[in-house]
Amino acid sequence: MRHQNTTDHGTTAVNRLAGMRRRVVGSIAGLAGTMFLAGCATNAPQDTFQPKGPNAKIIDDLQKPVFAVAGIIGVFVTVVVIIAVFKFRDKGQPIPHQSHGNPALEITLTIIPALILTVVGVFTFRTVFDLAKTSDTEMIINVTGQQWWWEYDYPVQNEYGITQPIITSGQLVIPAGTKVLLRQTSRDVIHSYWIPALNGKRDAVPGRVHLNRIEADKPGIYAGQCTEFCGLSHANMRMEAVALSKADFAKWVANQLKPYASPAENTLAKEGETVFMNQCIRCHQVNGMKRADGTPVIAAPDENMVSGAAPNLSHLMSRNTFAGATFDLLNKSCREDVWGAESESFGAKYLGGVSEDCLNQTDLRGWLRNAPAMKPMYANPALLTSSGGKYRGMPNLGLTESDIEKLVAYLLTLK
Repeated sequence: MRHQNTTDHGTTAVNRLAGMRRRVVGSIAGLAGTMFLAGCATNAPQDTFQPKGPNAKIIDDLQKPVFAVAGIIGVFVTVVVIIAVFKFRDKGQPIPHQSHGNPALEITLTIIPALILTVVGVFTFRTVFDLAKTSDTEMIINVTGQQWWWEYDYPVQNEYGITQPIITSGQLVIPAGTKVLLRQTSRDVIHSYWIPALNGKRDAVPGRVHLNRIEADKPGIYAGQCTEFCGLSHANMRMEAVALSKADFAKWVANQLKPYASPAENTLAKEGETVFMNQCIRCHQVNGMKRADGTPVIAAPDENMVSGAAPNLSHLMSRNTFAGATFDLLNKSCREDVWGAESESFGAKYLGGVSEDCLNQTDLRGWLRNAPAMKPMYANPALLTSSGGKYRGMPNLGLTESDIEKLVAYLLTLK
């Protein structure tokens, strides 16, 4: 009886061990399958394996063979490890022959990886220097990151029709087929600018200017993401590069330089302008806006914002995103129409701006109603005390539904 109990316990232990092995193998297989399927998205605007510009192509030409070699080695090593684990697991057998002290094997296992890494290193160094080249750039744009959006400042460049500075945010607009030099910095913490279809990552560091060269092969929209953790809304700090044909880019510039046009009297938009002056102008600038007495309306974000800056909303409806490219100004159907446009027709659709029929009313009204509820800005109100009463990000303004209605009507005029 005692022998029988011992045998039963032994069998149970073996079964438990086998079951545990099956669960481990199943979990690993499931995880591997999930990771594999996650890489098979058909709509992946930030896919690093789909370069749309010469700089991204340089990176792609390096990463594909490196991934191929690493994949082959990874499969080989995995197979060898699995065979070793199952074939040579401890069964009470004598210790197998040890390779320690075998100079030929040890030298071989050292030289082969060293040669592989040397070859990869040589091509990597060459790629890094190729990407660092900026002497051939044709256009300059200043890029400033802050929590949690990107500002784009176009200095005067007469050859592109930019006769006075243009300041915008969310979407970087560039001429296709043009080597553009981005001069990147930050107002607060370290950010990282990355539009994978056009180039690799480049940090934006406070007090420094880092150079980044980008170029798009053809017109279209290219999505990007901040890749350096920068606070609560890091995951919501996005960017989009909009490439236009040279003719369409000239039209975009001309539109950005149009003087401000105040809404007509006795309209809902005119009432919205008043609400904007009373509430929004504390932080946001609209170039050319004037009071009834003719004096210019100048924003003072330094008095209200920790960063001392807020997005310039001049010509807001010429973009199709807001809140740091977190939300679309276009509703779903209109957005798909613009994003899916062929390169030949893309410019006309993008330059059409945001009409009332295409406006994403839900997100825009929700943002005006309670911005921190849609995009985390600060951990708690107590931080306002430590920052001198200044906000980080857009606060809840406590607007009435009537105010929101008026503001939406006014913002639609900023084209």
